[in-house]
Amino acid sequence: VWMGAGVLALGAYGFVATFQPDPHFGRILAAYGGVFVAGSLAWGMVVDGFRPDRWDVIGASVCLIGVAVIMYAPRAR
Repeated sequence: VWMGAGVLALGAYGFVATFQPDPHFGRILAAYGGVFVAGSLAWGMVVDGFRPDRWDVIGASVCLIGVAVIMYAPRAR
């Protein structure tokens, strides 16, 4: 039941996101995704006592580097 509710909630979030008027919303959502990955690992460490291995840390680092590229890449205005 909880998994079904989660799937519906995520689906609704994705559907509503398609109506955002900001032309850069795709970038915002991509950056959010990268922060979400790293934040999920941190949450697991703090709340569940999860100990990430080096591949978890490398993966989260790649995501955060991607966020930095998305947010700070020089673009013509």
